[in-house]
Amino acid sequence: MMRNFALILLIHVLFGLCAHAQTPLRMAVAGLTHGHVDWVFNGMAKDDVEVVGIYETNAELVDRYAQRYSLDRSLFYSDLGQMLAQVKPEAVAAFGAISEHVGVVRACAPLGVHVMVEKPLATTVADAEEIEALATAHGIHVLTNFETSWYASNEQAKALLDEGQLGEIRKVLVNDGHEGPKEIGVSPEFLEILTDPEKNGAGALVDFGCYGANLMTWLMQGERPLSVTAVVQRNKPHIYREVDDEATLILQYPRAQCVIQGSWNWPFSRKDMELYGTQGYAIAPDAGTLRQRVRGGQEEERRLAPRVAPFDNPFSVLAAVVRGRLVLDEFDQYGLRVNVVAVEILDAAMRSAATGETVWLTR
Repeated sequence: MMRNFALILLIHVLFGLCAHAQTPLRMAVAGLTHGHVDWVFNGMAKDDVEVVGIYETNAELVDRYAQRYSLDRSLFYSDLGQMLAQVKPEAVAAFGAISEHVGVVRACAPLGVHVMVEKPLATTVADAEEIEALATAHGIHVLTNFETSWYASNEQAKALLDEGQLGEIRKVLVNDGHEGPKEIGVSPEFLEILTDPEKNGAGALVDFGCYGANLMTWLMQGERPLSVTAVVQRNKPHIYREVDDEATLILQYPRAQCVIQGSWNWPFSRKDMELYGTQGYAIAPDAGTLRQRVRGGQEEERRLAPRVAPFDNPFSVLAAVVRGRLVLDEFDQYGLRVNVVAVEILDAAMRSAATGETVWLTR
């Protein structure tokens, strides 16, 4: 009898765990001003998450999104704390200004609510370190989403490096950006964030320089550069009066260098990476293409299939991590170890650009 009871209990527990794993993640949204928030509503979230609440103080923006996506008005809250208390989400996706990320984590962490923010993690090292401390103290995950985290080409380049086919890293070139946020027609609310040095940290330096900082730190397994040198330019001051629209960063490591070009002046959108080692190279011109060559061979170009779930979109990753189906590598592109260092790099770049001098990272 006891044996049968134990078996029945085990079956119920396992059934409950399976049901929980298949239930969409209860996710709330904090902010609608970041242009990438449309991903939540246009199908990218698929069946992995259920939006249970939306925090936004801009009434006009609330009206716009409610109408655009036929959203129930009961989802909307003008107070973040009230939303968290009433809807009790498992996770929150932050789509406000970068400077607001730390405030979202302050509200969520004590409640055990996990957080995913749009790139980069923070505008200052102090905010990044506070976010990391809060996440550690309260046992929550804080993920940072970069579009390049979904790229099969970048993942394959890293695999070649890890397998030793490229030798040791010597130089990495990362180019990111587009014609400019106003030129491509971002919303007025998003443009206001991107051109505000307090809310965004800087212009193209942060908006697109962050990709290279994240990728290089990932490739270097969390290693911090010895120094950061940055040069910024305002080529379109009639449009971007307060922030840079052109930025070049040089990260120097003991035996490697990374050159990052973040720009609002490209003739077209681009997110590409070139990785050169002592034995070969891997060039990722887009998400699904990789050109590679190893010593003794010829260059090969490969077309790659998209990454498999949950790595094909950020909400699947968030749901899998929160539910325990996925344990991220210590130096994953989404993780805090990599993204706190990325903020250090951006902070050093902003200081270097302001002073005209190389900034040495001594910690």
